[in-house]
Amino acid sequence: MRHRRKKMKISRICRKLLPALCVLHGVTTDGSTSLPTSSEELPEDLATCHAIIRQLLEAHSEDARLIEGLQHQLKNLLRRAYGRSSEKLDPNQLALFEKMLAELQQAPSQASLVAEPAATGTAQAPKSSPNGHGRRQLPAELERRAVIIDLPEDQKACPCCHGMRQPMGEEITEKLDYEPARVFVRQEIRKKYVCRACEAAAAEGGPQIVIADKPLSPIEKGLAAPGLLAQIIVSKYADHQPLNRLERILGRHDIQISRSTTCDWMRQCAEALRPVYELMVQEVVASRVIHTDDTPVDVLDREVPGTTKTGRFWVYVGDEDHPQIVFDYTPSRSRDGPMAFLKGWGKESRVYLQADAFGGYDGIYRGETGGQVTEVACMAHCRRKFYDARNSDTATATQALAHIRLLYDVEDQAKALAAEESDPQARWRKLVTERLRLRQEIAMSRLAQFKAWLESRQIAKGGPVLPKSPMGLAIAYALNQWEALCVYTTAGELAIDNNISERALRRIAVGRGNWVFMGSDTGGRTAAVLFALVATCERHHVNPFEYLRDVLTRIAAHPMNRLADLLPDRWQPAPR
Repeated sequence: MRHRRKKMKISRICRKLLPALCVLHGVTTDGSTSLPTSSEELPEDLATCHAIIRQLLEAHSEDARLIEGLQHQLKNLLRRAYGRSSEKLDPNQLALFEKMLAELQQAPSQASLVAEPAATGTAQAPKSSPNGHGRRQLPAELERRAVIIDLPEDQKACPCCHGMRQPMGEEITEKLDYEPARVFVRQEIRKKYVCRACEAAAAEGGPQIVIADKPLSPIEKGLAAPGLLAQIIVSKYADHQPLNRLERILGRHDIQISRSTTCDWMRQCAEALRPVYELMVQEVVASRVIHTDDTPVDVLDREVPGTTKTGRFWVYVGDEDHPQIVFDYTPSRSRDGPMAFLKGWGKESRVYLQADAFGGYDGIYRGETGGQVTEVACMAHCRRKFYDARNSDTATATQALAHIRLLYDVEDQAKALAAEESDPQARWRKLVTERLRLRQEIAMSRLAQFKAWLESRQIAKGGPVLPKSPMGLAIAYALNQWEALCVYTTAGELAIDNNISERALRRIAVGRGNWVFMGSDTGGRTAAVLFALVATCERHHVNPFEYLRDVLTRIAAHPMNRLADLLPDRWQPAPR
C-alpha cells in the first residue's frame, strides 16, 4: 500500500515535469515542434527573430521557475519520507543576523527578553531537571516484594573467635522488575436463597426463591470483562497496537480470540461510551476558544474490493474551562464536517477558532453556521513555509525565522513568569494576564516590523524575491494570513500557534503506520469515540486503563443526570 502511494506521487511529479521538458526540447506535449529546429528554418525578418528570442527568454524564465518549484516540492517530499521531522535551523546561519536581532530587541519594556542562544552564538547553561540527575526514586505506591539474601551458614561464624555473628541490620537495594500480564477467568457467582418454611409447607406459590441480580455489562452476553476491554482499547488507541498483534499476544496465553471479535468489541464499547462522548462534545462547543486540525486515513472501500478510499479525522480541543479533546470522523475532507460539528457555536458571544488556512473553515468565519467566529491563524504553519523554502533562499528564510523566533521569545517569557505559581488555576490566570501584557507591549511592534520586512522582500516593492518562487509563496502565505496571524495578540487565552491540535493528532499519525487503514466508515466513527476518551485522559494525566475499566463497569447503571461525573477530568474511581 505504501509503495503504491509513493509510485502515485512520483507519477504526479513526472506529469508536472513533462511540460518543462517539452519546452527545453522545443516540442509540445503532443509531439509537434513549437520552434525552429535548425538555422535554415530561421526567418530572415529581424523583427520575427527578435520575437522568437523573446519567446525563448520567456520560456526559459518560466522553465527556470517551474524547475525551481518542482525541485522544492521534491526536496520536501524526500524530507517528509526520509528526513528528520525537526525544523531547527543551523545556529551558524542565525549568527549572521545577530545585529538585526539586537536591533529588533531594543525597547524599554523588553530589557529582560533575550534571543535564543543559537541566534547570538553564545553558550547557555542547560536547564537543570527539577529532579536532578541520576536515578529517580521508584514510586512509593508500587508493590514491594522482598527477596531475602542471607549468608550461608558456614560464613556466619567469626573467623577470629569462631563464635556466631549476630544480625546488625540490613542493606536494601531496589530494582524495578516486571511480570507479564496475566489473563484470568472472572467468575460471577450469584447467590440463591430459598424459604425452607414455604418449601416444607408446600405453599401455593411454591418455594420462595430469590437470586442476586446479574451485574450489567458493557457488552451483553459477551465473553470480555471490563478489564480486558479496557486493555484492548488502550493497546490500540493509546499504544498504537493493531488488533492482529493483540490477537497474537492473547494467543501466547492460549486464548484464541479473532480480530473480528475484538473489532466487534470495540464497536460495542464505543456505543456504550457514546453518552460520555456526546457530553464531551457539548463541553467543547461551550468553549470560547477551540483548536482544530485534520489528518487523512485510508479506509477500505467496500464498493471496490481490495482498494481504499481516504477518510478524515478531525480533532477539536476545548479551552481551559472545558478541557476535553474530541475527535470526529468524516468520509471526506469536505467542509461539511466542521460546519456540522460547530453549527451554532458562537451564537451568543464572540468565539475564536484556531486552525490552518483550509478553505473549508471560511464558511464558519462568514457566519454560515450561525455564530460569531473569529479566525486565529497558526504561526507554526507560517514558520514551516519559510523553513521549507530555505534551500531556495537561505538568507531570506533565516531572517524570517529569526523574526518569528523573537515572537516566540515573548511567549517564553510569559510562561516563565506564570511558572512561579504553584496552583494550576492560578498559573493559568497569570499566564493569560502576562501573555496579553507582553504581546501588547512587545509582540505587536515586532509583528509590524516583520510585516514591513516581508513586504520589502517582494519584487513588486523593489525586493529580490519572485512571487512564484518557493520563498515568494511563503511570503504571500504570511501576508494573506496576516490579520488572522495577529489576532492572538488581542487575548491572553489565545495561543500563538495551533500545535496543541497537531500534538493531539499525532496519535493517529503514529498509529496509522501500524494499523495502516480503517476497516470501514463505522470503524472510523468507533475510533473517534475511543481516541477522544484516551486523549482526554492523557491531557489530565489520568491512567486510561484504570479510567476505562472503571467506566465500562459503571456506565450501564450510571444515572444520566450524573453523567458528568464520568468525564475524564472529573472522574473518581469507584470504591472497591
